[in-house]
Amino acid sequence: MKTLPLGLLLALAPFAQSAEADPAAKPAERVTVTAKAKAPNTVMLPILDVAGLPRVLLIGDSISIGYTLPVRKLLAGKANVHRIPTNGGPTKNGTANLTKWLGDGKWDVIHFNFGLHDLRHMDDGSRQVEPADYERNLRSLVADLKKTGAKLIFATTTPVPEGKLTPPRTFGDVATYNEIALKVMKENGVAIDDLNTAVAPEIAKLQNPHDVHYNAAGYEVLAQAVVKALQKELGK
Repeated sequence: MKTLPLGLLLALAPFAQSAEADPAAKPAERVTVTAKAKAPNTVMLPILDVAGLPRVLLIGDSISIGYTLPVRKLLAGKANVHRIPTNGGPTKNGTANLTKWLGDGKWDVIHFNFGLHDLRHMDDGSRQVEPADYERNLRSLVADLKKTGAKLIFATTTPVPEGKLTPPRTFGDVATYNEIALKVMKENGVAIDDLNTAVAPEIAKLQNPHDVHYNAAGYEVLAQAVVKALQKELGK
């Protein structure tokens, strides 16, 4: 057997020691990183009523989510402004969930909108809710809303920008759906809050690029229109 030179043995000694298992050493512990739970959207949280103030309920999709807090701020001390705890989506979602959204409390004014989700195109090219079904669903919703005894306000569906959207999606004709809604509301004596007209003149400045949603200035314009409509009904 050949013997390694002493110098080489001394040089290799530290590496040999580090390779030996330390019987006292503990196995490496697996570190588990737990993702923090997503904080709830404050817009969706229930509010406490101020005694003596009228109760208002906002029903609608993500557009209404965007103007809820500005409306609540503008009507602070004048009305208790509630909203449904979710994105209202299309009319078929409304007919399925309206009873739950209304709850057991008394409402003085209910401001509602359905339309943008209804006219959205699905993968097969059809709209999520076709015009005839949209009208039928609206009539059902209005009939149930009238049973609450609250004053009702329907908000028209806001514009969809031209061109490609981010995320990619396409929509049917907003005007067609608004015409259907206006007919139903007129026949039922429901007040109109024409949000479409409120933002249309300066839509390029108020809407996020390539999106149906709005920037802060846009939601402020929408909130002002909603508040004006609410105050008109609250003052009657």
